[in-house]
Amino acid sequence: MTHQETQFMAMIARLAPEFHQLTTEVLFGQVWPDDTLSPRDRSLITVAALVVLNRMEQLPGHLKRALDHGLSRKELSAAITHLAFYGGWPVAASALERLDASQSQYNS
Repeated sequence: MTHQETQFMAMIARLAPEFHQLTTEVLFGQVWPDDTLSPRDRSLITVAALVVLNRMEQLPGHLKRALDHGLSRKELSAAITHLAFYGGWPVAASALERLDASQSQYNS
């Protein structure tokens, strides 16, 4: 977990302890570790959901995680292009901006 993610989780724990507990025990303790889907597949699903729901504030960290889980920038770009036809052009364009920004942010 990055420093920013650790700070974010600490804020959640302070403001909403029950939400924090559900996040750590269910989402990160049960859902993500379930081996029915690979971490790579879970990352692709998560990125797709965030794009079509226009949750751009959460997208950069999940794009990094998707890259860490083995998705390529080309695959993420293709997925976002595909989503433009289901979620809308504006959200796809915004997501592609985040993907482009992640290249300089995480490769420097």
